[in-house]
Amino acid sequence: MKKGQKFKAEMPEGADNPLNAAVVNRDHSTLDIVAEAIKHNQTMLAYQPVMQALPPHGAAFYEGYIRVLDSTGRVIPAREFMPVVEDKELGRVLDCLALEHGFKALRQNPDIRVSINMSARSIGYGRWMRVVNRVLKKDSTLGERLVLEISEASAMAAPELVIDFMDRMQEHGIAFALDNFGAGTSIIKHFREFFFDAVKIDGQFIRGIHANHDNQAVTRALVGVAKQFDMLIVAESVESAADAEFLVSIGVDCLQGYLYGAPSVSPPWIEELKQRTRA
Repeated sequence: MKKGQKFKAEMPEGADNPLNAAVVNRDHSTLDIVAEAIKHNQTMLAYQPVMQALPPHGAAFYEGYIRVLDSTGRVIPAREFMPVVEDKELGRVLDCLALEHGFKALRQNPDIRVSINMSARSIGYGRWMRVVNRVLKKDSTLGERLVLEISEASAMAAPELVIDFMDRMQEHGIAFALDNFGAGTSIIKHFREFFFDAVKIDGQFIRGIHANHDNQAVTRALVGVAKQFDMLIVAESVESAADAEFLVSIGVDCLQGYLYGAPSVSPPWIEELKQRTRA
């Protein structure tokens, strides 16, 4: 008897079905929660500041992350539902809602800039493009304070589509950031074709960088590439003062991570509005 055959023979057929069923049930439950949240307009953005590395050390912009609320009003972070919905219709709808929330924040708060995640699939989704066109037609100045973030994997999945979209958005002043920079390398040779204004160095190289010489070397190289193309450089996942100090020393422009605050559904401008209302 070959290795493994004894176990296969003793394992009853379909023995793993309960586990599979549990996973399927969990995913269906997640889909239901997201669908209900969308139906009842129970979505919002959580904002995380992206801080200037040099004085005056203010927020350069805020990244908005989509959140949904369950039936009890609990805010559910994206990591709990996005993996289930990102390749489904619900994922595209959430992209639209995130963009709408971002535009609303810009319209109500003229002193801030906001970044929103997008993908090549967003461009091909009719509703998402209608949101872009409708809002910019009403107020073209909003585009000047919007940053759209796209990952290398998504950009390279449909480069012609992404490049064409970025080109068309230039007249509206929309900025583009390459998310997770360094996670892959295929896009670097195409930088001149894209219209990226900023790069966000992937967090895998940033966490604990002050004590990791390999990641220091990689990050220095990424900073050098970005500077060659005159891009704003953001370091993601900055969690310690020692990491921040090293990143500033090698020329990183902005820092984002838990050292400066977790994503919050009550960003500074909302808290200020609440205080004015109470007064």
